[in-house]
Amino acid sequence: MKIDATLAAVVTGGASGLGLATVKALRAAGAKVAIFDLNPETGERAAAETGSIFCRCDVLSDASVDEAFAKARAEQGQERALVCCAGGGNAIATARRDKQTGEIKIFPSEQFEWVLRLNTVGTFRCITRAAAGMMTLEPLDGERGVLVNTSSAAATEGQMGQAAYSAAKAAIVGMTLTIARDLSREGIRVNTIQPGIFNTPAMSRATPQMLEALGAMVPFPPRLGHADEFASMALEMIRNGYVNGTTVRLDGAIRMQPR
Repeated sequence: MKIDATLAAVVTGGASGLGLATVKALRAAGAKVAIFDLNPETGERAAAETGSIFCRCDVLSDASVDEAFAKARAEQGQERALVCCAGGGNAIATARRDKQTGEIKIFPSEQFEWVLRLNTVGTFRCITRAAAGMMTLEPLDGERGVLVNTSSAAATEGQMGQAAYSAAKAAIVGMTLTIARDLSREGIRVNTIQPGIFNTPAMSRATPQMLEALGAMVPFPPRLGHADEFASMALEMIRNGYVNGTTVRLDGAIRMQPR
């Protein structure tokens, strides 16, 4: 699919990190972009910085997602590209023994469920709305639209404490081919990026020494990924009409260790 001024795109989680880098890359290529994000302050700032529009969106809510898509389409037309970057996680052991008291604690079910709802269900919620909208369009060069999802290296090599996050991101990988098959007759492609360790605002709490150590874990190049490298992959998945139903690792060949 050609990326130019005729393309309308939506990026969830587009106010920071991988999402913001993707917004910038799409805008640099000429596309119209709507940033879906929960935080109005960072969302409006990102929109002003990139010449995009901001639509407040809580991916945990049907109503919020529907309202965001309605606003985006009213201002820039029906999107033909959706890049899902919204997500998050926690770090809680499945069951652990308190070193001081010996008390045994378990992973709270509601916190496990929240991570799946945010990442997996939130991504799927946006996919369904975007796909339905794309189905109203006439095909361009045989296709109506493209969906790009974000998984994680944790989907296959989750570290200790990442049971919920690993499950949520593995589910995104697992549903990619199925959704691509569901939408194949409509000319809508679906792909997923599985990033390793990237230098994003989520890493801001890490010390320089910790960041250096993390980078040294990557076989080559021995560094953290750059957000614009993620954006480059997302744009290639949009442009390349033969990339469909696949998950691409973007991680410098790292395989995560237990901790």
